[in-house]
Amino acid sequence: MLGAARITPAALIKPARRTGKAQVVVVAARDTERARAYANKHKIPRVAESYEAVLADPDVQAIYIPLPNGLHGHWTIAALEAGKHVLCEKPFTANADEARLVAEAAASHPGLVVMEAFHYEYHPMTRRLVEIVQSGELGIIKEIDIAFSAPLAKRGDIRYRLDLAGGAMMDMGCYPISLLRLLAAGPRVTGATAKLSSPGVDRAMDARFSLPEGGTARIRCSMFSSSVLRLHAEVIGSEGTLKVFNPFAPHFGHRVRIENAAGTRREKFSRRATYDYQLEAFVAAIEDGAGFPTTAMDAIRTMELIDATYTAAGLPLRQPSLDGRSGGSGGSGESGDSGGPATE
Repeated sequence: MLGAARITPAALIKPARRTGKAQVVVVAARDTERARAYANKHKIPRVAESYEAVLADPDVQAIYIPLPNGLHGHWTIAALEAGKHVLCEKPFTANADEARLVAEAAASHPGLVVMEAFHYEYHPMTRRLVEIVQSGELGIIKEIDIAFSAPLAKRGDIRYRLDLAGGAMMDMGCYPISLLRLLAAGPRVTGATAKLSSPGVDRAMDARFSLPEGGTARIRCSMFSSSVLRLHAEVIGSEGTLKVFNPFAPHFGHRVRIENAAGTRREKFSRRATYDYQLEAFVAAIEDGAGFPTTAMDAIRTMELIDATYTAAGLPLRQPSLDGRSGGSGGSGESGDSGGPATE
């Protein structure tokens, strides 16, 4: 583990113990004392003095990266060059150009697995949502509306820092973007409006898209706005409607309803943690060469839409954090999943 991050117990440590598929053997953080306290709390056997020491450790097969967004690309490439598999938190990189660089690095190490940690994509419910839309049951897709808003009012949180590639679109909006891509191939940004917490940093984003078959889509996300908690997806087709509550963390509770000419039905899915499914898929990719959806190449398209949204909103693209070793790395917190109730 690179970084003593808040999300890691839910995203990796507990799934590793529940599934028995992996062992968390070492953690490093910018503040070594914090790393020691973290290791003691979570029963991690060893603490490394630096990120480089983790990468050089011959007993480490894979690296988990929950660092601030602006550090993802640098340390993913460094891990690949050290011969390690990588599970990197979303969003994959600071922007699409950096995602292309990471994808090139991944391609030059074909024996190594690089997975973006969009954990919800590995849950059976997500696969079923895609099946319903692709089956044609809903007819031609006319509208898609997806939202993820949860309060994050903590002053100084890394997700409000432009130098660490923060912002609501990066932290929460990447989820609706990824789900939109699953439900409709080829969405294009047509407009976006942001609410700012500081210059260049969005605390909320409202983006609109066109779909290839003539439909439209809208995504909304916020870390601080009047929409305190919003967790839904709706797909309206010419023949029916699909409505989902909590598509991004269904293990905390969910509702799926399909309405069409045949009537209304509800479907329920496992309450097993999305992170357990993700870890199993990561290990299967390493040990068996199994395929998986959240590849480095797939991440490029997600980051392209995030970039296009920022451009449409008149905001600068997020940038890598200097040389990858800037302040905020290590123990400063996590840049992966939101601290809101939908994910932790």
